[in-house]
Amino acid sequence: MAARSIDDSAVLDALFAGSPQGLFVFDSEQKVTRYNPAGRGARRVPPEDVTGHCAEDFAPGFDPAEIRALIDEALATGEPLRGRLVRGQSPSNPHRTLALEVSLFPLHGSGDGMPGLVGVVEDVTDRQEAAARLAVLSTVHAAVGSTLDARTTADELVRALVPAFADAAAVDLLDDGRQGPGGQAGPLPTSVPLRRVSFAPATAETIRKKGDSRPFPFPTPYTQALNDRQARIVRVSPDAPWLSADPDGFAPLLKANVHSMIVAPLTVRDSVLGLLTLYRNRTDPFREADLDVARQVTTTASAQLDNARSYQRERTVATALQRRLQPGVIPDLSAVETAHVYLPESAGGDWFDVIPLSGTRVALVVGEVAGHGVEAAATMGQLRVAVRTLALQDLEADELLTRLDEVAAQLAKASAAAADTDAATCAITVYDPVSCHCTMVRAGHPPPIVVDPDGSPLTVDIPQGPPLGAGGGRAFTPIVIELPPGSLLAHFTSGLLAADGDDRAAAVRHLERVLASTTLPLQELCDSAVYRVAPSPQDDAVLLLARTHALSPEQVADWTLPADASVVSTARLLTDRQLAAWDLDEAVFATELIVSELVTNAIRHGKGPVRLRLIHDQDRLLTEVTDANSASPHLRHARESDEGGRGLYIVMRLSSHWGVRHGRRDKTIWSEQRLGGEPPDPSVMLDVVDATDTAES
Repeated sequence: MAARSIDDSAVLDALFAGSPQGLFVFDSEQKVTRYNPAGRGARRVPPEDVTGHCAEDFAPGFDPAEIRALIDEALATGEPLRGRLVRGQSPSNPHRTLALEVSLFPLHGSGDGMPGLVGVVEDVTDRQEAAARLAVLSTVHAAVGSTLDARTTADELVRALVPAFADAAAVDLLDDGRQGPGGQAGPLPTSVPLRRVSFAPATAETIRKKGDSRPFPFPTPYTQALNDRQARIVRVSPDAPWLSADPDGFAPLLKANVHSMIVAPLTVRDSVLGLLTLYRNRTDPFREADLDVARQVTTTASAQLDNARSYQRERTVATALQRRLQPGVIPDLSAVETAHVYLPESAGGDWFDVIPLSGTRVALVVGEVAGHGVEAAATMGQLRVAVRTLALQDLEADELLTRLDEVAAQLAKASAAAADTDAATCAITVYDPVSCHCTMVRAGHPPPIVVDPDGSPLTVDIPQGPPLGAGGGRAFTPIVIELPPGSLLAHFTSGLLAADGDDRAAAVRHLERVLASTTLPLQELCDSAVYRVAPSPQDDAVLLLARTHALSPEQVADWTLPADASVVSTARLLTDRQLAAWDLDEAVFATELIVSELVTNAIRHGKGPVRLRLIHDQDRLLTEVTDANSASPHLRHARESDEGGRGLYIVMRLSSHWGVRHGRRDKTIWSEQRLGGEPPDPSVMLDVVDATDTAES
């Protein structure tokens, strides 16, 4: 059977009904007679506003003369016009510039003898913007770094960016005398002066003149970018809180109608060289895609500036100590989401830590050592290491602080600055996402602020213990509260509120109001707190925020078993069923052995009923067995003739971590297994099987 030909009218109807491109038919009077309502940009336009109208009537934001000129050209030449680019403002977003690709095709032989037109319009805004960004990167790669002079390199950078990417650009670098190998490493004190080395366009009014060397006002996006070395988009408006840091100095930004800017640190090998700041006051506001371009630009420019500034400056021992003694990357935890601001303004002894503990718990620690310089930084480092070491021993929070007090007293005796060491303070919070219980204790330190999920501050009365090193054997009294998921814990050092003078209560209330926001991301809330609290640039400051989470009931299995040898098989059966429910069949063999050994150990050597708990947390499986005997078990290597003594050895070999946690009236032996990784080493499994067989023979 011969295939039937397709009617042309059916093709046209399909195009005008569903084409994503804009299709328009114009008559001899340049008015629309037919169009496709499904085309992008025409979907929300009423038909009566299009049909019978000229193109400029329903295309606000575009130059009518430019549109008419294109139509006149197509009608005059009788030839198609293809791919002409037209730019204009988006009708739905006045801060957004659209790029349209217009093609016009004259219609010959119409019934009345008068020519008409078919117009095809395609929105190529995203494509044009992507091409423009690639062109900017290409220009930067080609133009920047032609010499080994830092100022010339900076000039090349701003010329490559203005006006192609920004309406204005500035480069500020650390003074030569402050430059170390590659720059300033670690968080940068806000009091460090930066010199304006380049700005474009030269005729624009700016917040500082070329050659000026002074610190940026604090706290502002400039100082935040220097501190955390993260590029950020900043919206500029008269009510922006950071403008209050220097209203007169930032007046040129508002006068020039700057609406957005990017502040990007120039860094190389984890060291800060300076800042690149990009401004827009005429073109579209910066978007996330522009921020990616800025990051790539700063990477290229930083490498060139580092080559240009090849000489080094000597760093003080205190700065080096502070850099090395700060916490590394804080892991993602199920218990809390954290964010922090650390401002090492005076090379003092402020510090913090986030320490994962057994049972998915977490310890939040903030402390400070009075004084400045190498001695304070060294003492701070010793105390921080001691806290982490003691915390990993699974001590109760108050016992941990008591041990830390003993460490501080020993440091005071060995230190030439004993008077300063006596003033060391610390606050510790331990949060358990299973029970949602929060244990808090402090030694001479300001108590943390607690905000409920609705943004209301909670009154928490934590007894004030003596400063570290001055306890004299006195006990530290903890409190335990239950927090609903989504609560906010804010730990800070005294330097954060130092700018408010002696009225500490008013400063705390002000910080509570700032932290009441429940909509801001946690790191943005940190930034906002620094902007609004405006800590003193003469003192170190730490702000550690933690938003609490709770493990779902489906992630935890808990059983209480009688202290009878017959329940070991029951414990294994319960474990098998729970692992099957969690779809963790690959962990059954090792977990059965761990449960058997721990439950058997608790029954033989413990007291009272035995509690078995399994926790499935992300990529790990936790096994805990609790009994009422507070005596710690000891790992020993059994001889071949021994009938027992291999239980903890088997647990150790099958676990990625294991340990003992003591409570007030009981102890818990716990094991942690990593899931989804490499299978156990065959030699380990043979070793375990051999130990098991020997124990059973």
